[in-house]
Amino acid sequence: MTAISPNTGLVAGPHHQLPVLVGHQFHADLRCYLRNTQSVVFTLLLPVLFLVILASIFRNATVKVPGGTIKESVYYVPGLIAYGLIMAAFSNLALSVVRNRESGIYKRRRATPLPASAVIAARAAVAVLTALAITVVMLGIGWAAYGASIPGRTAPAFVLDVIVGAAAFCCLGFAAASLIRNVDAVQPVIWVTVLPLCFISGIFIPISALPAGLAYISYVFPVHPLAAALLEAYNPYTAGSGLNWGYLAILAAWGVAGLIIAVRRFSWLPRGG
Repeated sequence: MTAISPNTGLVAGPHHQLPVLVGHQFHADLRCYLRNTQSVVFTLLLPVLFLVILASIFRNATVKVPGGTIKESVYYVPGLIAYGLIMAAFSNLALSVVRNRESGIYKRRRATPLPASAVIAARAAVAVLTALAITVVMLGIGWAAYGASIPGRTAPAFVLDVIVGAAAFCCLGFAAASLIRNVDAVQPVIWVTVLPLCFISGIFIPISALPAGLAYISYVFPVHPLAAALLEAYNPYTAGSGLNWGYLAILAAWGVAGLIIAVRRFSWLPRGG
């Protein structure tokens, strides 16, 4: 019979069962997520709306990028892919974790044979899948409406950037959830954290149009390296594979920091703050 640790709620059983448990939990979490139709629609719709609005306003403008200039409508496609990825892997995940914790769902799950690692991995997988769905939608709209296409030589770099970015922001989402005490505080905390970084990181305003001081500040935060890495993959003047190991290293470092905070502070019990 499977034993449960009284302290951690982890299963004391064969490790080979973990992928199966993660799969079952992922299926359950995905069904719950898809049942919230409004959340799904608006998560997918918001980056698209921003793209249409910004591309319409600046349809005749160009942006300086390394090697030359590109249309501003093309510039916004990778930036808003980054924004959609952050919303799915960071904001939505943090909200879901805090809501489940404060409503007692995690407390009840802790008393089952389901290990903590399966619960966390499954929720992260739902966030990553949502981020990938947003990426696919934005890729299609960017190509069909604005002629924004990825050169074949940089496509693998783009895929790697999306994967690393989604993983890093999932870790940061769990870390943020561990610091937020109640559901009512989630949205204010998330918006105050994310929106200023998006504005100074080249997502809504081209980085070349920002004051140098703001641009330098953005370099140390994870939003800029994600947006810049995706733009590098889209930039037709990019030479070689388009991989920027510096950007990926910054994203990975933030992901590791988020994971450490999440592991140290993750709580199964409501805080009632």
